[in-house]
Amino acid sequence: MSNEIAAKTPLTQLSAWKALAAHAEELRGQHLRELFAADPERGTKFRLEAEGIYLDYAKNRITAKTLELLLKLAEESGLRERIDAMFRGEKINITEDRAVLHVALRAPKGATIKVDGENVVPAVHEVLDRMAAFAERVRNGEWKGFTGKPIKNVINVGIGGSDLGPVMAYEALKHYSRRDMNFRFVSNVDGTDFAEATQDLAADETLFIISSKTFTTLETMTNAHTARKWALESLKDEKAIAKHFVAVSTNEKEVTKFGIDTANMFGFWDWVGGRYSMDSAIGLSTMLAVGPENFRRLLAGFHAMDEHFRTAAFDKNLPVILGLLSVWYNDFFDAQTVAILPYEQYLKRFPAYLQQLTMESNGKHVTLSGATVDYQTGPVYWGEPGTNGQHSFYQLIHQGTKLIPCDFIGFAKTLNPLGNHHDLLMANVFAQSEALAFGKTAEEVKAEGVPEWLVPHKVFEGNRPSNTLLLKELTPEALGKLIALYEHIVFTQGVVWQVNSFDQWGVELGKVLAKKIAGELEGDAELKHDSSTNTLITRYKELRG
Repeated sequence: MSNEIAAKTPLTQLSAWKALAAHAEELRGQHLRELFAADPERGTKFRLEAEGIYLDYAKNRITAKTLELLLKLAEESGLRERIDAMFRGEKINITEDRAVLHVALRAPKGATIKVDGENVVPAVHEVLDRMAAFAERVRNGEWKGFTGKPIKNVINVGIGGSDLGPVMAYEALKHYSRRDMNFRFVSNVDGTDFAEATQDLAADETLFIISSKTFTTLETMTNAHTARKWALESLKDEKAIAKHFVAVSTNEKEVTKFGIDTANMFGFWDWVGGRYSMDSAIGLSTMLAVGPENFRRLLAGFHAMDEHFRTAAFDKNLPVILGLLSVWYNDFFDAQTVAILPYEQYLKRFPAYLQQLTMESNGKHVTLSGATVDYQTGPVYWGEPGTNGQHSFYQLIHQGTKLIPCDFIGFAKTLNPLGNHHDLLMANVFAQSEALAFGKTAEEVKAEGVPEWLVPHKVFEGNRPSNTLLLKELTPEALGKLIALYEHIVFTQGVVWQVNSFDQWGVELGKVLAKKIAGELEGDAELKHDSSTNTLITRYKELRG
């Protein structure tokens, strides 16, 4: 561990943190109604526009002083130095001694990003070019299955970052995808996931992408071997595996053993974390769906946001401002969750994708130096697309007892123009953020003639913060920018909280115990767990018969 990390001033001892704590007390009693009344131009002051994303953050419980102190906190936290260290390829993932270079996955040809003295960009583009060549062969029918038929069905088998990214990207970019091909995703070790994904498919027209860096991930390899068995029940010949399975992995030995031709093995690197890997070879299913050109447009969007984050002054930096605002609510207003509310049906899986990105990254209770934190770190991220969510959980956001900051995401143009649908959709975006901010007073309710006893039930407190992100249209570039935006929001949060956003030891213990219990479920070994777990295992075996 570097001396710099070991000697870092504890977060709560930074002068900006202390000033923010005092400032939060001053602001706590102020309402957004008052802030807007005091400054009619507020809506034009607290806004940013960069890389095709317009951010309105005026409906936050902040003043110019808040912003000044938050930016000072970023400075005192060494955010600029940490950004530069990441882009230089330094091993900022200290617990695994790895660089953190998902930004290299979308760097253009000719760029230089070094790890251990070696420029990794040429290797990235070599894999991208191989992916593109393979995708074109499948898409144009040149790649044939074992019986000579072209591929009509693609099933991605993975879990976590090897599944959530590809699923989200496929749904988000469905408008640009091949409609004469089926794309499905299997992740859960629950056999129902595999059974339903393959129920109506023919094996001789189906291609499986097995996405596992190590080719040992329990859930993925269980599903992979089930897929292998399913294919052979129809195709009868072991040689068929090489025509119907490809691998996204780095374990050549296990890939070969499985029966996959290593010419169809697409690798990535240990400096790519799983939840940051959708623009690596893990995105092969995305490329097959939308084509190499659209996939490169997606990467261009990622890179544009990377460069904005790397170079923009912090007061004009979208990820920095949004990351600092989330720290403000999480640590000074006890807001334990963040709602992600895309008003775009194609982004229906975006909140689920962000759950892993944010909570696996910053769900940490110790700092980089190993000290236990005495403040809140990663909030819970959740959400659903609008307007569905309005008829579900918005009641709690508007009138519940919890403060839930919201990110609204909308687009000026729809990809499916139908009458006035889109204007109605966007009217709801603007109305919801306005209602959350300003609410409805008892006086306003009474003025409508509501009976006195009913008035409290119809009062909206307001003062509920939100950001609104407005883009022109959901293109591959726009999707890349949005994803990279939240990646760098996570980075900003992690630097301030002094945690390692790039390991995930918290997923290990349950996996180790599950492997042990799986063996116990098959035999009669003495159970040596706690009394609750022993009883559950025993009862399960009785019920199973």
